[in-house]
Amino acid sequence: MALYLDVHTADGGGRAAPAGAAPAPSGRPQQPPGRGPGAGPRVSVVAAAVLMIAALAAAALAMTLVTGPDAEAGDHRHAGHAGPVAADYVAIGAVPAVRPAPRPGPGASTGSFTSRCGRNTEGHRNSDNFIVAPGVTNGAHHVHDYVGNTSTDGNSTDASRAAASTTCTRGDRSTYFWPVLRDVRHAGHDAHRPGGGPDGNLGHVLTPAAVSLTFLGNARAPVRPMPRFLRIVTGDAKAVSNGPGAPHARARWACSGTPGRASSTHYPLCPAGQLVRRTGEFPSCWDGARTDSDDHRAHVTFPDAGTGACPAGTVPVPRLVITVTYRVPAGRSYAVDSFPAQHRRAVTDHFDFENLMPASLMDRAVHCINTGRTC
Repeated sequence: MALYLDVHTADGGGRAAPAGAAPAPSGRPQQPPGRGPGAGPRVSVVAAAVLMIAALAAAALAMTLVTGPDAEAGDHRHAGHAGPVAADYVAIGAVPAVRPAPRPGPGASTGSFTSRCGRNTEGHRNSDNFIVAPGVTNGAHHVHDYVGNTSTDGNSTDASRAAASTTCTRGDRSTYFWPVLRDVRHAGHDAHRPGGGPDGNLGHVLTPAAVSLTFLGNARAPVRPMPRFLRIVTGDAKAVSNGPGAPHARARWACSGTPGRASSTHYPLCPAGQLVRRTGEFPSCWDGARTDSDDHRAHVTFPDAGTGACPAGTVPVPRLVITVTYRVPAGRSYAVDSFPAQHRRAVTDHFDFENLMPASLMDRAVHCINTGRTC
């Protein structure tokens, strides 16, 4: 059973019981049946003390449920769902070094193209996912941040998104989205709304300090344009349920001032002054035909980790890398939204994208990447 307590709205309207009973007509105080003189005041004092103890206990429980433990110990448990827990965090210095990227070959496409779409200061958020749950409200059971296309929700279509406005420059109407990150010390505004508290995701939503949307090339070959309405996902939103060997889990958590280290399973505890950084790298080897598939993965895959080459039967397209940076409170104070059964673990981080660039803009991006330019 979900329990919601708001320690900020206590009415403060309780009143102490009178010390004695009302006087009887004879002018002598009435006594409860079976009580001797003076028993009434003693009972009232004891009752008041019991009520005060109960109120303090309720307040302590409320603080535990709403704000969680302090930054250094304990578990955050909200709305009947566990997580995050202390073991979900690790000092960045204890994180393994990142495996280096494949060295570019003679035919590599080494340029880059950046789409500038802001950091969602507009507050475009909902708990839908039109890719995996089209037409469903709260289909994600966690809240997403959106940049780019301004119309995106569970009921939007390719046609409605193509006609919508965008937060991106140069007419890029693509949709870029990911689960929100929250300060879990506080309940947040959506403690009683779908995707928030009822789905186990309490906390104040953090607006990113920066968002980078960069398209890169391939280590072995030139890239080809993405088709319009190509949909790509990266990461595994159900990595906890899918177990340690979840093949699609690709979370990467790091600190802004500690290069070369990133965790796929834990939230980093960064040194003072450094920001938390999460990165989503998308598959970039396309089957050349489909813009989506039944599992939203079979039509695209990742290049070989060792060589960077795309598998036979696929062609390289621009490789999207989304990097989202946050200022978070010190300590074990933040967590990503997740499905309730995923316990808000860092390994469940994931990102989604649909290409709605004008053809001319996609051609420009491909030209920049293939000629080694930075655009």
